[in-house]
Amino acid sequence: MKIKVLKEKLLTGLQTVQNIVSNKITLPILSNILLEAKNGKLRLCATDLDIGISCEYPVDILEEGAITIPAKKVTDIVREMPSGEILIYTQRNNQIEIECDRCRFKLNGLPKDEFPKFPEVKDKERITIEQTVLKEMLDMTYFAVSYEESRYVLNGVLFEISGKIMCTVAADGRRLAKMEKEILSPIEDDIKVIIPIKAVQEILRNLNDEGDVFMIIGNNQVLFDINSVLITTRIIEGEFPNYQQAIPPPSENKIKIKTNDLLSAIRRANLLSTTDFQAVKFEVFSNKMVISKNTPNIGESREEIPIENNGPKIVVGYSPNFFIDVLKHITREYIDLELVSMEGNSIIRAVIRLDGYLYLVMPMSI
Repeated sequence: MKIKVLKEKLLTGLQTVQNIVSNKITLPILSNILLEAKNGKLRLCATDLDIGISCEYPVDILEEGAITIPAKKVTDIVREMPSGEILIYTQRNNQIEIECDRCRFKLNGLPKDEFPKFPEVKDKERITIEQTVLKEMLDMTYFAVSYEESRYVLNGVLFEISGKIMCTVAADGRRLAKMEKEILSPIEDDIKVIIPIKAVQEILRNLNDEGDVFMIIGNNQVLFDINSVLITTRIIEGEFPNYQQAIPPPSENKIKIKTNDLLSAIRRANLLSTTDFQAVKFEVFSNKMVISKNTPNIGESREEIPIENNGPKIVVGYSPNFFIDVLKHITREYIDLELVSMEGNSIIRAVIRLDGYLYLVMPMSI
């Protein structure tokens, strides 16, 4: 293999794929990136066996070929090289040379044959969705994913697609985030798949504010095509819990509150939180909400926020981080907050409902 490529173009490609390469690996080949020069394009691939990512760019190919090289080392080297054209070529014993006018590096690589084959998802229905729409749906839900290995079906985001409606759902047993939007291409058969959180974060990292995403669902793999960046991921097997059972019907009792006021007050109260004392107290009156925190051996805080409330007085505790996670993504000046209990249940759930969006938080003892 022998190619000429601009530093900036190569660095963009390396940064696109190298993010999924883990330092904790058992197979040396998985710490490498595959470079493949063919048909006037340089293709770059990386995988951790669960997620694969590839992209390609037109380059000046002097000799076709392929090799794998250490992801972190080659990215660091290219980043520090001066701007301009870089010459890359392979030598014997899987050695690769990287040259520009002023410097030259040699790196030991591994042959292409040892690199895992990039998964293919063929002959399946293609789902089209606007990038801005998918970005909003994932931004508003992914933070509610569980990281407990024992609850593996909650370690990802549920994608539910029916007709022209797609829904993303994430839950960890203490909170739930759900968003519903229209997609550009309706489907005939309903689909439910759980996408691992690592793949969701990689998809988010590559989404832009224009263009479409093409999503192809196979038997145990899903492919996302984002501006010719291909991301494949294994599907989490198992049945996602029936989250609808946890959602109370809309309540007439609503607390109208300024989003930034609530976010700022909770952030300040959270300064006194510890691992053993996390809950922040919410006291709701007719025209004000009091956010307070009392942590033994540390201190206490109290802050009043003006509200409009047509419901009863309530005192309840919630995790501050669960509110911070969602409020920092909401752009509306005001939100309607519902503090409600299900029929025959005294547990007061906090619910935020926006257009096509629902966020639910379970209480904590105070």
